[in-house]
Amino acid sequence: MMQDVSTQENIGFSEVRKAARLSVAPMMDWTDRHCRFLHRLLSRETLLYTEMVTAPALVRGGAVHLVNFSDEEHPVALQLGGSDPDELAKAAKLCEARGYDEINLNVGCPSDRVQSGTFGAVLMKSPSLVVDCVKAMQDAVSVEVTVKCRIGVDDQDTKEVLPDFLDQMGRAGVSRVAVHARKAWLQGLSPKENRDIPPLDYPLVHQMKRDFADMHLSINGGIATLDEAEAHLAAGMDGVMIGRAAYQNPADILCGADRRIYGVGTDSDPIEVVRQMLPYIEAHLAAGGKLHQVTRHMLGLFAGRPGARAWRRYLSENAPSPDAGPETVEAALAFVQRDAA
Repeated sequence: MMQDVSTQENIGFSEVRKAARLSVAPMMDWTDRHCRFLHRLLSRETLLYTEMVTAPALVRGGAVHLVNFSDEEHPVALQLGGSDPDELAKAAKLCEARGYDEINLNVGCPSDRVQSGTFGAVLMKSPSLVVDCVKAMQDAVSVEVTVKCRIGVDDQDTKEVLPDFLDQMGRAGVSRVAVHARKAWLQGLSPKENRDIPPLDYPLVHQMKRDFADMHLSINGGIATLDEAEAHLAAGMDGVMIGRAAYQNPADILCGADRRIYGVGTDSDPIEVVRQMLPYIEAHLAAGGKLHQVTRHMLGLFAGRPGARAWRRYLSENAPSPDAGPETVEAALAFVQRDAA
C-alpha cells in the first residue's frame, strides 16, 4: 500500500489549487503518512500536508524514507525546511519524483531547532534569501512551489513586513501562500506558546487578499470549526488551513468538508472509516509496524460523541501492546457502537 515512489502522476496546478480551498496544516510529529491516510478517508477533497522534512536530512542524510507515502493520499503536498537554495532544489526534485503534488517551503516554524538551521520563521527576516530558495526550487521541479509564512517575527511591523514579503514572493513567481495569522517570537516563547500567545490578526490577512488579488492566499491559525472556515472563505480568502482542530477533532472538521467546502459528495461516517482503516492496519503490521503508530492518530475520531472516552481509553491502554492487532481496534469500536445504539 505504501510506495517508495508514487505510481500515480502528479495532480495538476488547477486541481491542487482547488483542493487548497481547505487544507490540513503540516504539523511535526502529527501529520505523518498514517495520519494522512486516515484524513483522506474522512475527506476525499481536502489538501493534505506532510510534516516538515528538512532538505539536509534528504540530501545529506539520505533519509528518503521520510517522504514515502500512499497513492491514496493524493492530493498531498510535502513541506520542506531549509535555507540553502541548491540543497532545497535537490530535495524538491527528489520529492517531486516521489509523486508529491506540491512542494511547500516552511517560513513559519519558530522552534529553536529550526532557527539554528536558519530556516523556518527566521527567514521572514531574509525575504531575499527566500526568493533565491523558491526560484531554485521552481527551476528544479514542475509541480507548484508554495510558501507557508507568519505575518512577521519579533518586533517587525507586520503591516509593513507582510505586504513586502508577499510582493517579493509574487515577483519570484510564487502564486500561492498560506499565512499563519500570528507573529512568531523567536526569543522568549516556546513553539507551543507561539501557537497561542501572539494575538491573531485575521483582518491583516484579509487585507492582504484584497491587496494581492491575483495571489491565492490561505489563512491559518486558531481556526477550529468548519463554520469558521466557511466564514473566512465568504470573506474572500481563497483557502483555509486548519491545524490542531483537524488533528484533535478530525471528524468534526473533515467528515462534512467535501459537501460544505467543495459542494460534492456526502458526509463520511467515522465508524465506517475505522472499518476502512483495518486493511491498512493489517498491511502496516505485516510490514513490521506497530499498531499504536497508526491508532495514536485515531484517538480523537469520536470526540464529543457517545463512547468517545471509552474508545480513547481502550486504544491508549491496549494499542501499545506488542501483539496488538486489528482486533484491538474492533474491540474499541464496539464501545462507540454500543453507546450510539
